[in-house]
Order: sequence, then C-alpha cells, then structure tokens
Amino acid sequence: METVIVWFRNDLRLADNPALHAAVAGGARVVPVYIHAPEEAAPWPAGAASRWWLHHSLASLNASLQTLGGGLILRRGPSVDTLRELAAACGARQIYCNRCYEPALRSRDQALQSALADEGIECLFSNGSLLHEPWKLKTKSGNPYRVFTPFWRACQQQRTGAMPVPAPETLAPLPPALVSLSLAELDLLPSIAWDPGLHETWRAGEAAAQARLRAFAETTLAHYPEWRDLPDKTGSSRLSPHLHFGELSPRQAALTLQQHAQAEPAPNLIRGTEALVRELGWREFAYHVLYHYPHTTDEPLDARFAKFPWREDADSWRRAWRRGRTGYPIVDAGMRELWHTGWMHNRVRMIVASFLTKNCRIAWQQGARWFWDTLVDADLANNSLNWQWVTGCGADAAPYFRIFNPVTQSRKFDPQGGYLRRWLPELAPLPAPWLHEPWTTPPAVQRALGLEIGVDYPLPILDLKQTREQALAVFRSRVRRAGS
Repeated sequence: METVIVWFRNDLRLADNPALHAAVAGGARVVPVYIHAPEEAAPWPAGAASRWWLHHSLASLNASLQTLGGGLILRRGPSVDTLRELAAACGARQIYCNRCYEPALRSRDQALQSALADEGIECLFSNGSLLHEPWKLKTKSGNPYRVFTPFWRACQQQRTGAMPVPAPETLAPLPPALVSLSLAELDLLPSIAWDPGLHETWRAGEAAAQARLRAFAETTLAHYPEWRDLPDKTGSSRLSPHLHFGELSPRQAALTLQQHAQAEPAPNLIRGTEALVRELGWREFAYHVLYHYPHTTDEPLDARFAKFPWREDADSWRRAWRRGRTGYPIVDAGMRELWHTGWMHNRVRMIVASFLTKNCRIAWQQGARWFWDTLVDADLANNSLNWQWVTGCGADAAPYFRIFNPVTQSRKFDPQGGYLRRWLPELAPLPAPWLHEPWTTPPAVQRALGLEIGVDYPLPILDLKQTREQALAVFRSRVRRAGS
C-alpha cells in the first residue's frame, strides 16, 4: 500500500481538514505527523499560553486519530530534516498539509517545498484556515484591500468553496518502524503551575470546539449583537482559540450558525448570525493584511507612524498595566482576566490597548508582545491588526484621536459592575457610584467597608485628562509633520 504523510500544523482537527481529506481520498496509508519547531516561527514563536493550549490540543488530536485506528507521530524540527527522515522511513513520496500564512512560516514552507522536490518528495498544500485565499481578493485597481468594509463586500460576493469535508471513518495503523516522541517531551506545559485558571476555563480539542459552537448557537447567538460588548455577559462566542489552532474551521463555524438560523428563522437569530460571520470576516481581513504587508507584525502599516516618539520612561506604568494595578478598574479587570484565563473580552481588549498606547504612550509592539505570550488565542494576524487598529497606524484603523476613556467605557458597558467585581474582589463591596472611580470614594465609606484606596487597591497611576491631551498633541504633531 502506498504511504503518504499528513503534516498537521494549525489545523488540529479531523473534520473539514482539506489536507487530510485529500490524502485519505487517494487510498493511501496516512501517517499523521506534528513537528515541534518553534525556532522556525521566529521572531514570533508561540507564547506560554499558546503552548499550554497546543499540548492539550495535540493530546485530543492523537486520541481522535487512535479511535480511527491510527495515531499521531510527534517529532522535533528542523521540519525539512524531519520530513525527509520520515518519508525515507515509511516510503512516502507525498506530504499533504494546509497552508500557514505567517511570514516566517511561509518562507519556511517555500524553502522546504523546493528542497524536498529536489529529492522527489512532493508537498501538496491546501487551504484549511480561511474562507478565501488572501491573494484572490483585490481592489478594482488590483491592489490589496486596506479597508474592511469593501473587503468584506468582496468576500460576500465570492463563493466560499465547497461544503465542509467529512472526517475519515478509519485510518490504517501507523508503520511500526516509526517512533514518536511523547507529548511530554515537547515540553509545552509550564514548569511553574500558573495555569489552573486555564484549566478551569477551557477545554482544547476538536470535540470541545464543536461543543462550544453548538452551545453558542443555542444559547447566545440570538443575543450576540446586544451582548457582545458587555463583558459581564456570556455574550462572546469564545471560538477564537479553537479557530486559531484549527480545531474548528471558519467554514464549519459559518455553516453551523447559518443552518441554525435557517432552521429557526427568527430575526434575532439572523442578526446574530450576520454579526458573528462578519467577525469571521474581520479575521479574514487580518490574514489578508498580513499576507500582503508582512512587515506589519512589527512595523506600522501607516508610514507616518514610523519612528514614532513613544515614551521611554514609562517602565513603571507598563509593569502596572501588565499586573492589573493601574488604578483604573476596567483596565485592571481585563488584565487580570487575561492572566487568569488566557483570554480577554474583546471590548476590554480595546480599552486596555488604548490605555497603553494613548494614555501611557507606550509602543503598541510592547502590548502586542504581552498579548502574544498570555493569550490562548494569540494569532499573529489578528494580534497585529488589532493593536495597530487601536493605535491608529494600521489598516482601516481608528483615527489617532480616538482615545477610549476607561471610566466612561466602564460605566457604559459594565454599568452594574459585575465584571469589575469578579476580577477585582478587593473592590467588590463598593457601590456602583464609586466602583468605576474608586479613588473618589469618600473616606467614611472606605472605613465603613474596611477598604483603603491606595492600599487595598492602587490609586490611578496617571491622570486621564492630562495624558489624553499630551497624546493628542504628540499624535497630531506627528501626523501633520508627515504631511497629513
């Protein structure tokens, strides 16, 4: 029997996996492989929270493969040497895989494909991560899109391809000559147990992704447009880590939601589906921008912001931001949620990013790096696009003068303070009038509650009005100097 290799990467699922489906359809024995080669993703190897998720996702994938009669071969890189060795050991002349779009991995794959082709080994790439390949959508002038609305309009005018393909029903046993590393040997889990909150919050793997998708469709989809901005509500889909690791494809997500809305065509379900699918569109836009402008992982898309005069004397502010000790409750709640769960509500992500880049005037790249290490859904395309969007220097970005006021945002989107009280238990006794601005709490109230602002919870590290005016002056001066 002919043998082929299926190289799993950011597509850790069996259903709607084009590479796996193509390999199985050919009738060959399939050898599933995962290669751990973080150095090949430099300068953006997976952060600590992502490695945690990867460990559990690989365990889930291996268990699923074993139920079909196969299993997962785990190896360490370099990828080209590992694939060459595996191909020689099992006699494979074809390697099936789904594309990666991150700049370093694109370059790696191109070099690898060429090197293996010289030895008669064919690498066959499929699209397993996106609704549309980034190079297939262009403006009327033939350029990449830099504004989301026309990009999404173009997406909607194109077919998203065939229906999701099924998982294989059976797989042949792995060749006995192939040896796999143990999952523990990949050393993905933390040596210091900082991850209990991740265990409490998440279940990795394809089955967990499908369960979360179904639960969202059944319980939250109808309320999604109204709830998604409210951090105290379970209004987000929380599908982002499953999409990032490929435990769920965007095609599966969109189809499931659309079918749910069609089965019960209530207006609120239709609105919810349209809103969530549009969020999938934003993800597509992020990959479109990353593909055409790979430098935006580290440099602004808008050249006017190159060599921007970020503050170099704000180490104490940056540390307070990371620890959730800024004195602004919505910022601190978000940063503590991030540290505990590896995730943060999207509205709060915008607030904490604005606070860092506008009020603290700390470079967006530093915030992007922190998110990269602490988010379980750390996705290079989304992370880069969103940080530049908030800063005002990226594709379809918010104007530089848009500065989120954390107090106003807190009052608007968490009016009863449920989110704040959950993540800032020291402030839980405070009544709503003072919860959003605890430094204004009268001393008598503090004494009655056994709470001392400045001791039990920090005073604000900066003045919002003053830092806003300073930021506006610097941003405005920079943009004008660049000729805008």
